[in-house]
Amino acid sequence: MNATIKLEKKHFPVLLDELVSIISPLYGGTFIDCTFGQGGYSKEILRHQENRVIAIDRDKKVLSEAEELKKKFGRRFRFFHSTFKEINKISKKDQNIKAIIFDLGYSTNQILDLSKGISFKSKGKLNMKMGINEFSAHDAINNLSEDSLSKIFKYFGEEKNARLIAKKIILERKKKTINTENLVRVIESCYKKKYTKKHKATKVFQSLRIFVNQEISQLIHGLVNSFKILPVGGLIAVVTFHSLEDKIVKFFFKNYSEVSNNSRYLPINENSLKLFNLPQKKPIIPSHHELKKNLSSRSAKLRYAIKLNNSNNFKLLYEKFNYLINIENLYLDI
Repeated sequence: MNATIKLEKKHFPVLLDELVSIISPLYGGTFIDCTFGQGGYSKEILRHQENRVIAIDRDKKVLSEAEELKKKFGRRFRFFHSTFKEINKISKKDQNIKAIIFDLGYSTNQILDLSKGISFKSKGKLNMKMGINEFSAHDAINNLSEDSLSKIFKYFGEEKNARLIAKKIILERKKKTINTENLVRVIESCYKKKYTKKHKATKVFQSLRIFVNQEISQLIHGLVNSFKILPVGGLIAVVTFHSLEDKIVKFFFKNYSEVSNNSRYLPINENSLKLFNLPQKKPIIPSHHELKKNLSSRSAKLRYAIKLNNSNNFKLLYEKFNYLINIENLYLDI
């Protein structure tokens, strides 16, 4: 995955200047690009001779781009075809990592690749698999119960017609297997208004993509495992594109940058340690200039934090978002 959701050939890495300013690649170090995509961030970091990049992506179709960077930068660039949830198996703490970067959007190529079926403009069999998946959107839509589909649409897409859409899907699939076009028609039939600001299928397709790619658990485990391998003084930066992602990232940074036990009479424990320093509490958003160049960046938010202490206690994070992980686990009913 990478940043820009834009239905044209030109790709723009979102908030690139702001990110570079934060991670300071000019001074050298090892950087992990957890969502390589078309390599926008990695290329910029590698412009400085003292830098090394470890890149990760689950999409096999980015391998050719990764190979080009390997040829150009040699040992300074390493690529792993994996999910960033597995970051702690790919990289170790002793590699002197300076920053770990997550860009949770999708690249232009991924959006335009209709075989992936991310866009409601796709045709034929539902898919939405980004790589290293256990099931597809086809499996979910044609097998899950009305209640399960309703939860996915409601919580992952914030779809107000979630129950009605799920009910109509069940009725429709009694007649035939549902493909992309069928699903779009079912969704459109659930709206009274002829015209809406966004396409009527946007939220359902977002929710299915999140579900199929297990994006919530990937993000939560990715953040925790990144923290574990990051040395004190290292930085985690995350670009999000919808409110659910941003809610998780905001909680992760804010909650663990506060001291939960301020009493001087109680012993210091892991819960009382500040794990992060937040140089900037509010997210960084695209400039007017960037919006003119790439309107699709309008929903992007960049948050970052600097690691202050070590800890293995992230119980509160998992408890806070356990209801979302449980919804992702509905795939076990397929």
